[in-house]
Amino acid sequence: MPKTWFITGASSGLGLEMTQQLLDKGHRVVATVRRVGALTELAQEYGDRLDIVQLDLVEPESIDSAVKGAFRRHGRIDVIVSNAGYGLFGAAEELTNGEIDRQIATNLVGSIHLIRAALPLLRRQGGGRIVQVSSEGGQIAYPGFSLYHATKWGIEGFLEAVAQEVAPFGIDVIIAEPGPTGTNFGANLVQAIPLDAYTETPAGAVRRAISDGSFEIKGDAARTVSAMISAAESEKPPLRLTLGSTAYSSISQALSARLSALEAQRDVAVSADRQEL
Repeated sequence: MPKTWFITGASSGLGLEMTQQLLDKGHRVVATVRRVGALTELAQEYGDRLDIVQLDLVEPESIDSAVKGAFRRHGRIDVIVSNAGYGLFGAAEELTNGEIDRQIATNLVGSIHLIRAALPLLRRQGGGRIVQVSSEGGQIAYPGFSLYHATKWGIEGFLEAVAQEVAPFGIDVIIAEPGPTGTNFGANLVQAIPLDAYTETPAGAVRRAISDGSFEIKGDAARTVSAMISAAESEKPPLRLTLGSTAYSSISQALSARLSALEAQRDVAVSADRQEL
């Protein structure tokens, strides 16, 4: 049965791929974009099954208006996909205050406002699904992506709590964690002005790998999106959806290392408990 999906950041990358796949499958899509005129060709092809809405995540008022308007026009939104965002690269010391503020406002605060705007409407209609496009970077970290990771770790913590809050209302949450994927993420990557001090550090090595194309990208955008759609349509979706062999390997290694460290600290942890007299 055709459903209605609401997707932010639908003009490029995974958002555009998801919009295309869903329309091809016969679904309706409310696609949000920052630029007027984006998705014109898709609109001509799919007509009223594609509802294009202008939205900028750094403007909370536009988020609330876009979400409420979509529910009003379509009656029901089955899946909210929080996908819009971008990458900011630079060692923490290299970043400007403005770069930091915009990264957090877009990737973290904007996503929070979007989900909060949708929750009462999903609750009133008796349920629905929220898909947050995070990253392997919500569980692990690369040098040079400190602020990007801060937003991804932050939104994952937010949604792990929200998932527990809204489960009684029939609202499911999926946190998608793709590894490096063949989209235009790199082209849209904002890079801070480098400091010479970091040239021969791990952050400098990652910068060079991004610049010369040696930063390994194994993920396929179409397959990644197909897996997200399948999860959102499943009877009992997972809270976290790891996508791609790179993400699986890096997250597995990180979780194993944390578990080993935690076990090594067991006696210290227990000693911090209040002792009964």
